[in-house]
Amino acid sequence: MLDGLAEIINEIAGIPVEDVRMGARFNEDLDLDSLSMVEVVVAAEERFDLRIPDEDVMGVLTVREAVDYIVNAPSRRR
Repeated sequence: MLDGLAEIINEIAGIPVEDVRMGARFNEDLDLDSLSMVEVVVAAEERFDLRIPDEDVMGVLTVREAVDYIVNAPSRRR
């Protein structure tokens, strides 16, 4: 999951894949603004075949939280 999320962030924001670490904060460490985050969410929904409600996005502040969310998403098809 981390590799896939890192690739998405790289494609959208140009952040090197190796900089996308589990403890990285989207805003403070990766400097992703709200528009970039929307793009990341949409790309993650497509790539990982899930739906991420807007209210859930607001509580995800770090890469670790995003990976945990994707892995445990109730709408994730298996």
